[in-house]
Amino acid sequence: MSVPKGFRDIEPDVARVRYKVIDELRRNYELFGFNPLETPAIEYWETLSGKYGEEAESKLIWRFVDPFSNREYALRYDLTVPLARYVASHPELPLPFKRYQIGLVWRHEEPQRMRYREFMQADADIVGSPYVEADAEVVNVTLKGLWSVGLSDAYVRINHRKLIYHVFEKELQIDNPLPILRIVDKLDKIGPSGVESELLRVGMNESTVRRIMELIQIRGRWGEAEEQLRKVVSQGGVEVINELAELFSLITSSDRSSMFDLSMVRGLDYYTGPIFEFNVESTVAPSVGGGGRYDGLIGLLSKKMDLPATGASIGVDRVVDILVREKQAVNAYREVKVYVIYLKQELYKHAWEIAMFLRNKGIRAEIDLMRRSEAKQRKNALSSGATHLLFVGEKEIATSMYTLYEVSSGQRITAGLEDIAKHVQSA
Repeated sequence: MSVPKGFRDIEPDVARVRYKVIDELRRNYELFGFNPLETPAIEYWETLSGKYGEEAESKLIWRFVDPFSNREYALRYDLTVPLARYVASHPELPLPFKRYQIGLVWRHEEPQRMRYREFMQADADIVGSPYVEADAEVVNVTLKGLWSVGLSDAYVRINHRKLIYHVFEKELQIDNPLPILRIVDKLDKIGPSGVESELLRVGMNESTVRRIMELIQIRGRWGEAEEQLRKVVSQGGVEVINELAELFSLITSSDRSSMFDLSMVRGLDYYTGPIFEFNVESTVAPSVGGGGRYDGLIGLLSKKMDLPATGASIGVDRVVDILVREKQAVNAYREVKVYVIYLKQELYKHAWEIAMFLRNKGIRAEIDLMRRSEAKQRKNALSSGATHLLFVGEKEIATSMYTLYEVSSGQRITAGLEDIAKHVQSA
């Protein structure tokens, strides 16, 4: 039996890394004062409709009709629109409202490497603040979260939707830049030559295409990029450049962890201000997160309020894939585990009590449930990833002194259970 295309079973070793990543991200969000929020996996279709753009809504969102009510539903495409719906229906929320959510989302796209139809996102959003400090807070909590799970070379690329539109509408005189921006957004997938070919194919003249290709090469550390931008952007774009300068000044370790990139567009239609994309320098994997300011989204869901908002999302499964495949995190994320081995079958209950004693001390402990021989218990313990073996025999029971074997070093100690517990806890 197989699972549907784009879905997968997550094996125990990988699931353990996944849970560790989730726990670390949750701890990091709480450090920054974000509060948890849970929203349903299913939303009414009208809640999601008109928020993501034509391609996403016609091809990528899982939609279905409830046979009982004949009402149209959809699996959530991201965690941002459900947040906007929640805020729109709770006008009494104190502002700013800082929330995080870690949950599954679904997209009906063709599965590729590190791209699934069901995957987990970790979002941090701030509702109510129109100021650049909120954008910086979102960037900082996301960067620190990526660093804390083991991606120490994660960095953020930043652009601004208003700057993009200024460049394309004012500087390049393109009346409707959205279709052009969608082509530019494919730069990481199809490369500069692919973008150039597509721009020519949709009817743009060669001189304009050359100018676009020149402009989207403005990228790099903010100081250098700012200098280039001020040379090519007219007076109308100066305010946005100043806003970006303030944003970069507030980003943690900004010299090494952030860069400006005029080619970075972000495809979702609801972005209105600074936009972010998070990458890992040492891997060729796609981005591990993204986000931006979306000041008009809540207003689409409520006629009574239109609150500013900003947020960023981490692709948890993509992070886990990188940790497992490229950074060999499976072994690093394995916890200390004691496997209690009984030397004779009649000693099973005593070994059972010792396993429970260790668990009550907060130590991960396992015991054989198949009534295997000592040799087979030992073999199973090693294959399960046990870090320590604790042997229970008649002599051990009589003296209350037990032998603990450390797998990695081969060290053996003989001690009472309290001292063994302390030794394992300090390992």
